[in-house]
Amino acid sequence: MNKHPAWPYPRVLAHRGGGVLAPENTLGAIRTGIAHGFRAVEFDAMLPADDTPILMHDPTLARTAGRTGAVTDFKAAELAQFDVGRWHSPAFAGEPVPTLEQTLALCRREGVWANVEIKPAPGREAATGRMVALQVARAFSDQLRPGGDRQESAVPGVPLLSSFSIEALIAARDAVPDLPRGWLVDRVPGDWRPRLDELGCVALHTNQRHLTASLAAAVKDAGIWLFCYTVNEPGRARELLGWGVDAFCTDRIDLIGPDFA
Repeated sequence: MNKHPAWPYPRVLAHRGGGVLAPENTLGAIRTGIAHGFRAVEFDAMLPADDTPILMHDPTLARTAGRTGAVTDFKAAELAQFDVGRWHSPAFAGEPVPTLEQTLALCRREGVWANVEIKPAPGREAATGRMVALQVARAFSDQLRPGGDRQESAVPGVPLLSSFSIEALIAARDAVPDLPRGWLVDRVPGDWRPRLDELGCVALHTNQRHLTASLAAAVKDAGIWLFCYTVNEPGRARELLGWGVDAFCTDRIDLIGPDFA
């Protein structure tokens, strides 16, 4: 029998705030998720030129802002002037690039738990990990507790940091040891257990496309929390939950609701 601490957070998260129903990584997206009953979201945090963490997935602005240039070419206040909603639909025209501080404040007001993915621009891995961790720690300073990065001491309201970047995770750990962390991978590597131990991560986040029942069982038997991205089909969601997956994010918040699990 598995006697490891249970996943303390919501089990279904709105991917990038509002999934397909809103422009990703915006306050409008998170409000859309909230309107659909979600009290848990995933979003991406990146550093611009002035090291003020903002929400963005791509290192360039072409896809969501329709502009040339890199995120690191601009300061946060400059990015806030760019329209990252119009690409999605006219209803979101004028949606700005939010700061991580603004986003966490909204989450706290609305009682929304966050998986904050540290998404560094190339060459900015350590700096991004450090600054994102410090910003989250400031926003939740009243809830942080010593050892909060351990499963048995995790605080349900405090965000969990995740990243594909090992360098970013190490920097986040060194800056704020008490924030829980998850290692993001596309395919689970053979050395996943020693890597997680080395990084001090409580969770493994992986692409659901490559997960198998036997691998899920191995991760869970090891006492590691298991999170999947991005699950958009209800049948697959049921299958993964049946394998013991603790939580997942979805783009289809219209098909897979917050209480699906």
